[in-house]
Amino acid sequence: MTSAHSKLYSDDVSLVVVVVDTNPFFWATAALPFADFFANLVHFVNSILLLNHLNRVVVIASGVSSCAYIFDSSDASPAGGVGVAATFDKASRRVEEFIAQDARATAANSSAASANAAALLSGALSLAMCYIQRIFRSGTRHPQPRILCLQGSPDGPEQYVAVMNSIFSAQRSMVPIDSCIVGTQDSAFLQQASYITGGVYLKPQELNGLFQYLAAVFATDLHSRTFLRLPKTLGVDFRASCFCHKKTIDMGYVCSVCLSIFCKNQKKCSTCG
Repeated sequence: MTSAHSKLYSDDVSLVVVVVDTNPFFWATAALPFADFFANLVHFVNSILLLNHLNRVVVIASGVSSCAYIFDSSDASPAGGVGVAATFDKASRRVEEFIAQDARATAANSSAASANAAALLSGALSLAMCYIQRIFRSGTRHPQPRILCLQGSPDGPEQYVAVMNSIFSAQRSMVPIDSCIVGTQDSAFLQQASYITGGVYLKPQELNGLFQYLAAVFATDLHSRTFLRLPKTLGVDFRASCFCHKKTIDMGYVCSVCLSIFCKNQKKCSTCG
């Protein structure tokens, strides 16, 4: 059976799955308005599509209670720029509808409605990997995939297991996870994701120049990256979250059977018994 990676078009054809943080609790206090952020994202997606006519871009919105596909460049008509422009207009409407729908779902779930609420990163990464695996299993030749996470919300420790499963799935499929942090604090989840999968982790110092950061660091294909001096993470936060309270811990206890992590010693593992 032919492997998925043997069906690549060429080294410079890319499939970029962009995970966008649409958490309204974060954007309500963010230094960069969401409208400006989304405009930078549109310019970035356009630049990738202009680099190679075979490039593909998929955008996934990650809310507090849900996540969804909001843009797929393969849906654009072959009419060129007109088709892509119409698709972008449709994506803008879809992201507005998604934010409103996610807000209603969050309001119905009182436990999720919090100023420190995290975006559903685990679900968005799962959607991204599902899309990429579907491309891998298609009969046609496919571009080189990678994931770009535009994250501003704080990490949700309760998502630790699901996020790590997605990271290891990406690693096994040789899919790099790039990370661009638009919030004030670093993300331990995405630091680990970029480190494990061989992606790039970046926290821009000046958000007003976000498009320049995106274009200079994340628009290049994986083959061209070998010739560039890209930013490197000085340190990675490898702390895990305990399975009992879903909190980030520095030291803990690990079950020798199922490798579950606990913040306190337990006579019996609550995971495997």
